[in-house]
Amino acid sequence: MNRHVGSRQLLLLALLAALPVALLLAIQPSQVKAQAKNVQAQNAASLRHNPPSKPQAAMSAKPTEVVNAWTVGLAGGLLEGAPIRLAAEMARVVDDGDNLHVLPVVTRGPTENVNSLLYLHGIDMAIINSDSLDEYKRQVPDIQRKITYVLNLFPSELHILVRPEIQSLGDLAGKKVNFNTMGTAAAYSGPLIFSRLGLDVEKTFIPHQVALEQMRKGEGGMAAVVFVTSKPVDAFVRGRFEPGFRFLAVPYNRKLEDYYLPTALEAADYPNLIKPGERVDTIAVPTALVAFNWQATSNRYDRVARFVEHLFSRLDKLQGPAFDPKWKAINLAAPVPGLARFPAAQAWLDEHPHGSQASQ
Repeated sequence: MNRHVGSRQLLLLALLAALPVALLLAIQPSQVKAQAKNVQAQNAASLRHNPPSKPQAAMSAKPTEVVNAWTVGLAGGLLEGAPIRLAAEMARVVDDGDNLHVLPVVTRGPTENVNSLLYLHGIDMAIINSDSLDEYKRQVPDIQRKITYVLNLFPSELHILVRPEIQSLGDLAGKKVNFNTMGTAAAYSGPLIFSRLGLDVEKTFIPHQVALEQMRKGEGGMAAVVFVTSKPVDAFVRGRFEPGFRFLAVPYNRKLEDYYLPTALEAADYPNLIKPGERVDTIAVPTALVAFNWQATSNRYDRVARFVEHLFSRLDKLQGPAFDPKWKAINLAAPVPGLARFPAAQAWLDEHPHGSQASQ
């Protein structure tokens, strides 16, 4: 009797000991599922509030690839010139982080920029004077097919200031004429224009400040100075000249129509040298933003095309008070003699006809 009771007690105790384990096994799966759902919800909420900063592909890309993917090299010009200043302003306005980064490059001048565009690694665009192409016709016969223009930036007017005894262009024959220092627009375009006009002069290439002082004093036989830059020129606005100092008129003819445009200097530009109501006919050298004629399927073409879209659509920012006043006079649709327009630029103008007229 006692043995049976003892056996039942032992069985009861074993069952009681196993009950918590059975209950735990019955409850645990539901808890695990609940916990899993909570973790999933927390992860989803975390992703919503803290999305990944970059796609996985970008995270795995090499830094050099990311930095260079949308970088555009722009040959500007001499550090003291207007082109490099405009290049820097364009770079500020079109900047779009890794999506577009423009590097303005200081160079030896607008003529050398053609060389940079043709041969220098990393240069996609350049600011040039249109007649710079003339120098490359022999070594690159198809130069005008290799380069396209994006934008006619501004005209650089030809200024020929002469002493009182010089009355016409013909009077300069054999006389000393200064074309500023080598590397400047005047040092390249001036002699080229004189050659086309059939003017044989004694050319000098000294700083214009020195040449102007010689002209004023009648020293050294300096008869004229030639500036090729956008008006008004500060030296002529602020300078004081004796009666008889004047600008010579330059007629526009077929010898000049391949690269140049007709224009005029007026009294409003130079009240000290031109009488009210008078004007002096001259020519202008277009200063243009150009690009290499990349194949439309190339990455280099895509970079310039993105630059064009950013620049054209943000031109109003460049025309604000914080930037060079030249931007206010820019007409997106203005042509550049002797060159075809970059296809992406023409496509933008076709899609935004009113935008092309906004700056006129």
